[in-house]
Amino acid sequence: MIISTERARRPDQFSNHQKEERVELPCPFCEGEESNTPPEIYAIRPRNSTRNGPGWDLRVVPSIAPFLRIEGDLDRRGNGLYDVMNGVGAHEVVVETNQHIANMADLSEEQIAKVLNCYSDRILDLGKDTRFKYVLVFKNYGRGAGGGEIKHTRSQLIATPVNPKRVKEELAGARLYYDYHERCVFCDLIKQELAQKERVILELDGFVAVSPFAARFPFETWILPKRHCSDYTCMDAESVRNLSRLLKTVLLKLKKGLNDPDYNYVIHTAPFRRQKSGYWKTIDYDYHWHIEIMPRLSKVAGFEWGTGFYICPLPPEETAKFLREVQL
Repeated sequence: MIISTERARRPDQFSNHQKEERVELPCPFCEGEESNTPPEIYAIRPRNSTRNGPGWDLRVVPSIAPFLRIEGDLDRRGNGLYDVMNGVGAHEVVVETNQHIANMADLSEEQIAKVLNCYSDRILDLGKDTRFKYVLVFKNYGRGAGGGEIKHTRSQLIATPVNPKRVKEELAGARLYYDYHERCVFCDLIKQELAQKERVILELDGFVAVSPFAARFPFETWILPKRHCSDYTCMDAESVRNLSRLLKTVLLKLKKGLNDPDYNYVIHTAPFRRQKSGYWKTIDYDYHWHIEIMPRLSKVAGFEWGTGFYICPLPPEETAKFLREVQL
């Protein structure tokens, strides 16, 4: 990480960007438009409502342009010096509300809790398919973050037949730290951040939001449970409610303080543990699930691609202080 003082701007200068006006398209995700999406995989709806009809609170449907498809066999094989396999997986869209609301920040805490519970339910269900090793949950909000033209809040799940490269690197680093210290690196991070307080944005009911020490992007934010847990799906009902409250608060601070920026968030959780005995021997002790939120306020260019370094124009201590002071 490089903090570039030559490129530095005050935190409030990031809020001056202008969002491009977009022509509102007919929305296939609103209530009453169910015929314009593929048939639902999962829904939260009253018992007296009809599947694929109105009356739902939340729906999950297959992506109409999936990165991976659920049909077929993996067929792992060699191709000269390359290893290849079929593009088998699952790609689902979580329609987070029946109302035409663009930003998750504007949903109620109760509705956000339904979304968070849906993630767990879908991860557990997809985990029954032994072809899959991991489920990535992510949100693209705004066109600059890959969110497309339709301004209806939604997120995505993709089940993959291999563990993603970024996940494997994080798992390996966490295990190396645990092998040396016999402690979780994320637990140590939380303790240090709460002691120093400089990079803490918000601490609330068992969760903490921080600007990470080596933030890759301005206003990058991590949300972590203070109680050690490797697996997102292990949250109880109270934890889900508490997380929904903190997540809504953080997203509202970003929206108000930075003039509704485009952003991505990603849930990092442990992979499915079906491998040979001992393969994930310490993962329940060395890994710690968390959410990473990346506002799209800077661009990755040639230097970053060529070196793997990230250039951030603001120290995380300044961005944390700025977000702490945003009044809702």
